[in-house]
Order: sequence, then structure tokens, then C-alpha cells
Amino acid sequence: MNFNFNYFMPTRILFGHGKLNELETTEYIPGKKALIVIGATGAMRKHGYLERVTRILDRREIKYVIYDKIMPNPLSEHVDEGAEIAKSENCDFVIGLGGGSTIDSSKSIAVMAKNPGKYWDYIIGGSGGGKPVINGALPILAITTTAGTGTEADPWTVITKSGSREKIGWGNDDTFPKLSIVDPELMISVPPKTTAFTGMDAFFHSVESYLAIVNQPTSDLLSLQAINLISHNLSIAVKDGNNLDARTKLAWANTAAGICESLSSCISHHSLEHAISAFYPNVPHGAGLTMLSVAYFSFIAERHPERFSDLAKAMGEDVDHLPDKEKAFAFINALKKLIKEIGLEDEKLSDYGVKEADIPEMAKNAFDTMGGLFDVTPIKMTVEDVIEIYKKAYR
Repeated sequence: MNFNFNYFMPTRILFGHGKLNELETTEYIPGKKALIVIGATGAMRKHGYLERVTRILDRREIKYVIYDKIMPNPLSEHVDEGAEIAKSENCDFVIGLGGGSTIDSSKSIAVMAKNPGKYWDYIIGGSGGGKPVINGALPILAITTTAGTGTEADPWTVITKSGSREKIGWGNDDTFPKLSIVDPELMISVPPKTTAFTGMDAFFHSVESYLAIVNQPTSDLLSLQAINLISHNLSIAVKDGNNLDARTKLAWANTAAGICESLSSCISHHSLEHAISAFYPNVPHGAGLTMLSVAYFSFIAERHPERFSDLAKAMGEDVDHLPDKEKAFAFINALKKLIKEIGLEDEKLSDYGVKEADIPEMAKNAFDTMGGLFDVTPIKMTVEDVIEIYKKAYR
């Protein structure tokens, strides 16, 4: 465990059943006119969540403008366009309503609503300009409707540069939401497969935060709790989406995993997946992580087995009786079992159109765009190592 760390968590979180209703009375709404950011799929309108939010804003005499072009793998052009609307409409805060893509986009839009140029001017990695953010960001209110990215509890935002294969995570102290509402009742509508994908995203945030060399006491506690909750509740929610107890436990696991990302870090597993979904935007992030996971974590466990037995125990495995060499791989076996329980064992990269011939270029992309996560991975990795993992995962 790392006892040399920084701890900064400025987000106020309202968590629990019916918490969206507290938007009616909370004193922490951070402005008088909002840009409401939602996805292009229409789900927020279909399920009535947008109407619920706007009705509350109307009653509170808070004005708003709606921006509804965000894609599942969000694009920089929509960040820039949304920011221009926020500027021209004199919005003084941003509401991200939906899953990780919309809340991530709301963070990025909030930055660009107060700073000049294009979003990619500020990105670190790839072709990003790396400019410092001088003017901060508009305040952000996050209302999450999925249990996947944990973005309601961290500063990170993942955006793909339009017209390119660069999908990069970025953020700073200004991109923490000021207020986040986590209401599990809003997650009942998430379909089974999306529940599985998003749940595995949260699972891997927790696993990676525990393995990262920047782990620390609080992230360790929350990581193991989240892993335990997801391991025991994700299959329940996949099979019965109306099970509010399971949805609530997954919602907390997701938020806890987001806090872990703030206090520790993801590792290069995410770098490898970002390259895949940058090349093939139709690959859901959680699906990509899952399809890579057995090959990736087996590679790490073979070379650095420390901490893997803790992960296995968190998943409910009895490892104390096992020889030391087998303890690390108890986690791999538990992972395989979880993937089967939630119906993802037959997911294949080739089914999403991923070509094996692209593997060398994707491996290089993982280092070029998200190389920082290799620095906090518990082993040193090369492009050749990444190629090997991709090939083992490919089918």
C-alpha cells in the first residue's frame, strides 16, 4: 500500500433512491442558466428523465438550453459546438444528464465555455496541444443514469478527436462536478447488455485502481468493496433490471470506483481499450475492456502476482489454501466466471469488425495517446507486450 499520496475530492454527492427529487430543494445548484447535455440516442427523452429535470428547473425559475448530439464515444467537434452554444446563450453552469459519455462531454464543454480555441488545444497526449487551462471551467452538475464510468465522482473526461483515432482521457481540478446526483431508480431502464458492459467498466476501474502503483489507503478500501458488490450483484441486475437492491449496490460500486479513479488511477488496460474503440467506435467501452481482460490480467499476474489474491478474495474466492503460484490466478478464474454469469463470454472482437491486421497500429496508438497509464502499471510494458496481449484476446 502506498502511504505517500494526495487526497482531493471536491464533489458533493447526493446518493440514493429518489435523490433526483432533491434537485427541487437543494441549495447547491451552481447557477441560474444551464446548458443541459444529453445523448443523441433519445433515451433521456424516451424515459422521461429530461422532462423531470426541466420541470424542476422551471419551478425553480432556472433557465436552460438543451444540447443533444453526444455520441456513445463522444467527439471533440461536439464539445466545441456545445461550448459555443453555452457561450452564446450565456449559460453559467452545465448539466450532464445520462451515462458516462454525456457527463464526460459536459465536463469538456464546461472547460471550453470559458477558454479560447479548440478542445484539442488543451489535451495532453497524441496530437493534443497541451495548453494550460487558464480560465477554469463552468460549474458542472452530473446526473448519472448508468452504473459504469464513475465520472460523477472524478475529474476525468474521455473524448475522441473528430476525424482521428485518438481517444484520450483528460481532466483537472476544475472538471470535478460541483454536485452529482446518483439515483438508482434512474438505472432501472438500462437494458441487460448495457448493464453488463457498464458494470464491467466499473469493475475494471476498481481492479486497476487497486493494482496501480499509486494506490493508497482509501482507494484500496473502496476498490475492494466495489469489486465485491459488482461480483455479487451484476448478474442479478442483468437478469432482473427491476431489482432495485442490486441496482443500488451497483450504483454505489460505480461511484466508489469513480472515487478510486480520483485517488488512485486506472492502468494500461484502459490504454489498450481506448485504442480499440478509437479505431472501432462501435465497440462499447465496457465490452472492449471485458474482451481484453483475461489476456491482459493474466499477463500482469504472471509477472507481478502481488495484490491479485486480494482481488480474488473480494470476489468471494477462498484462496488461503492455494499454493502461492495459484493465488493470483484465482482472480483470473473468478473473472472468467463473472463474465460467463453476465452473458458476455461469447463477445468477440471480430464480431465488432476489429481486424487482426490492425493490432500493431493499435498497440502503438495505446502508447501514443494514453501512455501515462503505462507509467502507473505495476510492470514495465513494451509495444511488443501489448501486441501479444491483443493477439491472445483476439478471436
